[in-house]
Amino acid sequence: MINVELKGGVVNQYDEGISPAEIAKGIGMGLYKSVCAARVDGVVVDLRTPLNGDCKVELLTFDDVDGKKAFWHTASHVLAQAVKRLYPSAKCAIGPAVDNGFYYDFDVEKPFTREDLDKITTEMKKIVKSKIEVEKFELDPDEAVKLLEDMNEPYKVELCKEHSGKGEKISFYKQDDFTDLCAGPHLMDVSAIKAIALTNCTGAYWRGDANNAQLCRVYGVAFPKASMLEEHLTMMEEAKKRDHNKLGRELELFTTVDYIGQGLPIMLPKGARVIQLLQRFVEDEEQKRGWLLTKTPFMAKSDLYKISGHWDHYQDGMFVLGDPEKDDEVYALRPMTCPFQYQAYLNRQRSYRDLPLRYNETSTLFRNEASGEMHGLIRVRQFTISEGHLMCTPEQLEDEFRRCLELAIFMLKTLGLYEDVSYRFSQWDPDDREKYMGTDEQWDEAQSTMKKILDNLEIPYQIGIGEAAFYGPKLDIQIKNVYGKEDTLITIQVDQMLAKQFDMEYVDKDGKKKNPYIIHRTSIGCYERTLALLIEKYAGAFPMWLAPTQVKILPIADRHQDKAFELAKALEAKGIRVEVDERSEKIGYKIREAQVQKIPYMLVIGDKDIESGTVSVRHRKEGDLGAMTLEQFVEMAVKEIETKEIK
Repeated sequence: MINVELKGGVVNQYDEGISPAEIAKGIGMGLYKSVCAARVDGVVVDLRTPLNGDCKVELLTFDDVDGKKAFWHTASHVLAQAVKRLYPSAKCAIGPAVDNGFYYDFDVEKPFTREDLDKITTEMKKIVKSKIEVEKFELDPDEAVKLLEDMNEPYKVELCKEHSGKGEKISFYKQDDFTDLCAGPHLMDVSAIKAIALTNCTGAYWRGDANNAQLCRVYGVAFPKASMLEEHLTMMEEAKKRDHNKLGRELELFTTVDYIGQGLPIMLPKGARVIQLLQRFVEDEEQKRGWLLTKTPFMAKSDLYKISGHWDHYQDGMFVLGDPEKDDEVYALRPMTCPFQYQAYLNRQRSYRDLPLRYNETSTLFRNEASGEMHGLIRVRQFTISEGHLMCTPEQLEDEFRRCLELAIFMLKTLGLYEDVSYRFSQWDPDDREKYMGTDEQWDEAQSTMKKILDNLEIPYQIGIGEAAFYGPKLDIQIKNVYGKEDTLITIQVDQMLAKQFDMEYVDKDGKKKNPYIIHRTSIGCYERTLALLIEKYAGAFPMWLAPTQVKILPIADRHQDKAFELAKALEAKGIRVEVDERSEKIGYKIREAQVQKIPYMLVIGDKDIESGTVSVRHRKEGDLGAMTLEQFVEMAVKEIETKEIK
């Protein structure tokens, strides 16, 4: 018998080898039919996995993130099964669950049309109605490769061969006439998939590399209830209206040009103004909190990156200038600022009295992201970040980490994004040893130290295995875009390795030289990504303090223009960003145009306003606010700007 702890701390005894599915069935058929996967001692597993020894088991439904992923992963296999039935010559690549559904990549003669997707959807529904069971089996590596070769699935063969060198058995999932190479987990059968929609079809390079074959990627979403699908599709329609890629261009915040390159956006005057406002705000706030500003080069010789470890662990993500095989000196654009700021620390000998030492920089960085990963301002190849590195003693580490987190939370609350984020404790993957520097003992110490800090601060985090930086664990503050795709907005990292790499030392109270702990952090993250999220959050209607143009003055007729420009000068003198719409258009048209441009306030000027010494004030959301004196309006506007009010 084994002791199994279930949700709520209930401990039951079961026979050795019982599966989570059998436990769910024993509790009740309602749970059994809704359960999607299980988490055993923190690891997500297939429902058929036999339990050996005492353990903690969580039964995951569609309401759980990992349960939802198992549901969507199964739906992706139903998609692939339908495609293979309708288009037998199609070759299957990969088909994972993602944050907002699933996709599957296929090598086909020509991309699928909307009509093709409708046919595939109909076939998927037939498969679901047949209530096919999903069966798991395992093969030795050589057998697995042969099976996939016999199936004429070259992409699966390539993936299988990469894993076959580890000597472990390779897992497959089978549903009737369809078999797929897959680690799982999956549903017990396909009948739970009650509602399906194939939402989009795009091109995608195999493994995100433009040098590889271009595949046809089909996106989809599925739910256990039709009403949930309807709600989701309604939400997606709203998301399209808020999509920063669409809205940011319409509002002339940024643009992209094919012959400049992917992931290299051009900030137009309005977008540049928003980023400038954010940057000034961040740098001023950091200065108040004891951070010292540096400015460092955009590039360095490979020697610097070899010391830091980036050359060995991150070179594929860097833009290298020169040929390492031929040239005496090879340079690379910086992917992060840490090794540069360490040189500021090394400028002179340090004492414990100098610590904590906090360096910040508004850093322009360059990362060679894969072509398939580019998305508007969310993921780009050149970006600007509110970066900082803090050197401290072990005794100062927890307090300084807390201060970094407080700064990040202050920024998020000010921007109105705090309620939208979640926390991830990103840890290393000991099974992928080449990805990381340092010893197992160093990683265990760093992660236990960080866990203690996070637990003491009562941070509600999820664990992300394999998401750590190559030199240390980190707290990632995660946020989703309007489509549900999750990205990292802010990071705070604990690093006890790079100080030694760079011979960074301080003389402690006992006269001995020691390596400081380093905290890598951002306070607002990447400015471009933050701008994208703000566009989507506010549908382009930025809070008053961030609006590129805060006030638009609308003269009713040409004879009112002199007064309009007089008012504009008075507002500019108070630091308010203002424009005058001097076009000879009807006032109704001017108001609609200002509304479309998301201008916070409109001041209408006509004969009555000039006679009474007032302005007619309109707000983009609240409408007509009535007549005010200029002094009354300025007082209201300045207060809203200074308090960074969101309305």
